[in-house]
Amino acid sequence: MEIIMTVLAGILFTAGVYNLLQKQLLRIIVGATLISHGAHLFILTMGELKRGAPPVLQDGIENYSDPLPQALILTSIVISFGITSLLLVLAYRASKENGTDNMEKLRGNENE
Repeated sequence: MEIIMTVLAGILFTAGVYNLLQKQLLRIIVGATLISHGAHLFILTMGELKRGAPPVLQDGIENYSDPLPQALILTSIVISFGITSLLLVLAYRASKENGTDNMEKLRGNENE
């Protein structure tokens, strides 16, 4: 199962980097989101995908699951949601002000 999760995280990282290198602002935001999802899967995989009882101390249970990776991922999801929302608002405002979402035109390059 760890191999499948690692391959899936790699695919998300690859697709995210590909989208980050595009010229459209919305594709760049999608790329950043895909990279954050790949990081979530990577953190979950590195926390070992083992099954066990919930981390509540009780008598007779010796195999507990580790809650730290899930807590880190939950915090990361909230932060990435906020960043994605901010980037979408900034992209909307930039496209309305400038009339384009092409990064080359937003940079002011005179080649195009």
